[in-house]
Amino acid sequence: MSTESHTQYQPAQVEQTAQQYWEEQQSFRVTEDPDKEKFYCLSMFPYPSGHLHMGHVRNYLIGDVISRHQRMLGKNVLQPMGWDAFGLPAENAAMQRGIAPASWTWSNIDYMRKQLKQLGYAYDWSRELATCHPDYYRWEQWFFTKLFQKGMVYKKEAEVNWDPVDQTVLANEQVVDGRGWRSGALVERRKIPQWFIKITDYAQELLDDLDKLEDWPDEVRTMQANWIGRSEGVELSFKIADSDEQITVYTTRPDTLMGVTYAAVAPQHPLAERAAADNPALAAFIEQQSHIKVAEADMATMEKLGMDSGVKAVHPITGDLIPIFVANFVLMSYGTGAVMAVPAHDQRDYEFARKYQLPIKQVIQAATDDAECDLEKAAFTEKGVLINSGEFDGLSSSAAFDAIEAWLNKRGIGRKQVNFRLRDWGVSRQRYWGTPIPIINCSSCGAVPVPESDLPVVLPEDVSFTDSGSPIKRMPEFYQVKCPACGSDAERETDTFDTFMESSWYYARYACPDLKTGMLDERADYWLPVDQYIGGIEHAILHLLYARFFHKLMRDEGLISSDEPFKRLLTQGMVLKDGSKMSKSKGNTVEPAQLIEQYGADTVRLFTMFAAPPNQSLEWSDSGVEGSSRFLRKLWRIVVTHGTCEAAFDTTSLKDSQKQLRFKTHSTLQKVSDDYGRRQTFNTAIAAVMELVNTITRFQDENDCSADNQQNRAVVQEALEIVLLSLSPVVPHFCHALWMSMGHQKAIINEAWPSVDSDALIQDQIQIVIQVNGKLRGRLDVRRDIGKDQLEALALADGNVRNFTEGKTVRKVIIVPGKLINIVVA
Repeated sequence: MSTESHTQYQPAQVEQTAQQYWEEQQSFRVTEDPDKEKFYCLSMFPYPSGHLHMGHVRNYLIGDVISRHQRMLGKNVLQPMGWDAFGLPAENAAMQRGIAPASWTWSNIDYMRKQLKQLGYAYDWSRELATCHPDYYRWEQWFFTKLFQKGMVYKKEAEVNWDPVDQTVLANEQVVDGRGWRSGALVERRKIPQWFIKITDYAQELLDDLDKLEDWPDEVRTMQANWIGRSEGVELSFKIADSDEQITVYTTRPDTLMGVTYAAVAPQHPLAERAAADNPALAAFIEQQSHIKVAEADMATMEKLGMDSGVKAVHPITGDLIPIFVANFVLMSYGTGAVMAVPAHDQRDYEFARKYQLPIKQVIQAATDDAECDLEKAAFTEKGVLINSGEFDGLSSSAAFDAIEAWLNKRGIGRKQVNFRLRDWGVSRQRYWGTPIPIINCSSCGAVPVPESDLPVVLPEDVSFTDSGSPIKRMPEFYQVKCPACGSDAERETDTFDTFMESSWYYARYACPDLKTGMLDERADYWLPVDQYIGGIEHAILHLLYARFFHKLMRDEGLISSDEPFKRLLTQGMVLKDGSKMSKSKGNTVEPAQLIEQYGADTVRLFTMFAAPPNQSLEWSDSGVEGSSRFLRKLWRIVVTHGTCEAAFDTTSLKDSQKQLRFKTHSTLQKVSDDYGRRQTFNTAIAAVMELVNTITRFQDENDCSADNQQNRAVVQEALEIVLLSLSPVVPHFCHALWMSMGHQKAIINEAWPSVDSDALIQDQIQIVIQVNGKLRGRLDVRRDIGKDQLEALALADGNVRNFTEGKTVRKVIIVPGKLINIVVA
């Protein structure tokens, strides 16, 4: 396109031309180059829901700006895109629309790919992958069989939220007021066989290696550390009165053991179930709890409910009998399903004790006078000095930890133990649209992994959802097979993988998506770890933790050599409108397609990057979008009017105004380089470029920039080129067109990041601050080479300064060269 004939900015034509050029030149296709520094930039891939929202646009735009900037720095840049394509939403859509999840998913992928291309993202589309494609999940299945053979996976009964109508397990967030979110059926707490991977075997390494992630937000590292939850405590046993049985508990506060006044077990604990056998009221309570979803996150805020089991425990030291309650705040899936309760020194235990009028016995007193302990108001949870604790009285909490543990250990009823809050990863789902678990269940051989030669186990895609539950559970042609070990009739596993499995290794597969003979090859070690990962804070725990775990599993299988998958992490903020997160239910969404049609993709890109720092929420503003459009139209006119300039300026004969423009140009470039790279504050980089454009405009207004005045035109040419180079990661189509209009033969996508001219940053004129007794009293604009005597005389002669020095004695004059002069008077 010849921009000389278009003084008006025409986004649609500009963007089509640039995208066509990139496509023809395969500008973003990349291969491994050991002689070049690599940079792998990755944004968390989307679920193909059918349309992009502004959260997507922002997330991928941040990655695109970083990728384009790193490319200009001369690096070998990989930025791929793919689709997190399995999951329950496709099943729901299939039920609602009467179509198979596969066709719904693939059509959405086609549409969203088109949307992404409209926005001009610099993706290497040759590496595109979709997790629902057998070429992808085949290797996930293969890896699972390897983990099975190493003893890293196992199957056990686990408690789940079961929807009896939809015949499926529900996540906690899918249970609303005790009922299935879609069917409305009363949810049951059921124990069903589930597959688990032993992430707990890596708990300590996952915790320790957080220290290696120096370029991750502290907030995310803290969240992961808390989720892993390493604690040092004591595991001890309470004997059941009049029985040979006992319950085991774990406590991080053995110093409070003498303050135990009751114990509590989960409603699903075997002791609770036995006690309910001849206690109808207790049985009814347990039944009631079985229809209430409980997540650990709810524990702090939920109402504490319980019922006395009628069973007593024996205190291991005093021998006192204490009641055992069945309580809703104890989870069978966490720890041993039983806790010792110290209401004086634990707020949860305190609230329960007050509710059910149980004793509250203080055994810790404050070690200092400034610690408040009022058991009429709340539990005293700080550490201190033991009281009411028999032979342990007077010990500090720390000393008592060791003394009480030794007492218990000597008698074989307690020992020190390191525990983790982290539980093993349950990876099986009783749903259809997911990766089939590659296990065959044989009545003689048990669970047998599918042989490698029989992989992938392909998920049937031509299915109908006429009944509830997974359709493959009603397909004998899928699940009826022969046992690979003994040849007997057997059944294929009909559970599918949790979709976190697919998203835990996709970043590695991008390195070699065309590989047919294995999961990964040597290309993975060239590209990994990911240099920059971008995604929402909502994925700070599970996705990132599972990906870190999967990476270590692949390392230990010899597939890769690095310890961590993501070197630097950026968690972008949400996109808000009218003060709340955009959502269809709130009617406050903004459709990217409409904006692109009205303003062009580059205006959308510019506003999105300019409106807020990437890690903070962005408040949508229609006027802000219009302002971004006005800026681009203004800059377009400036560049097109300027045209080409072949002349180069002579730096030895520049006028002051020309030097000032060069100073502004290169100081802006210096800031933009830092903002793009180290700081990743793209909004301030754009603001700095906008200031430079205003400076260029004023310079053109005040100076003759005609063809006859080549020096002025050359200085403006340099400034405009740096403007376009600086903005090209943000508005690449716009800059592509204008760069060519300035007479360049090489496209801007192939240009290097400009270098700061340090000589341009040396100003002849500098500003000196004048202080009197350390307080600001004036400023002087002087030549840089001014002598000290002359500077002192000018400062003392300044009118405002004289107001503070007249009638006083000047004791001394302190000069900091190039910065300030301080006049000390008395």
